[in-house]
Amino acid sequence: MHKQDTRSPLSRATGLGSAKKGFGHWWAERVTAIALVPLTIWFLASVVALTGSDRAGVVTWLRTASATIGMLLLLVALFYHMALGLQVVIEDYVHSGARFAALMAMRLGCFTLAVTGIVVTLRISFGG
Repeated sequence: MHKQDTRSPLSRATGLGSAKKGFGHWWAERVTAIALVPLTIWFLASVVALTGSDRAGVVTWLRTASATIGMLLLLVALFYHMALGLQVVIEDYVHSGARFAALMAMRLGCFTLAVTGIVVTLRISFGG
């Protein structure tokens, strides 16, 4: 029994096919989206619970291990998911030589925002 080849005749003739990168990107987007659902619900519930609290109350909350870990997970998932989505938008709609620059600027921006959020969270958590 032979495996059915689903490639086009031209693709079979030239040996070209999928770059094999699309599935990993698609999967990462889905995993981060699923992770963001409970993390976002947790964050919104926390914000509602902290309504009316002063700065000291919020800092006390963020210094708990569960809040620190939840915030770090939220930041990582959020900015990674955002970078994946923006990459698709840029690749689909920027067709000039500016594509590379736009991708690099987007990645740098997402990385900078994520690192800033992580550093601030850790500084507050550890009393800095």
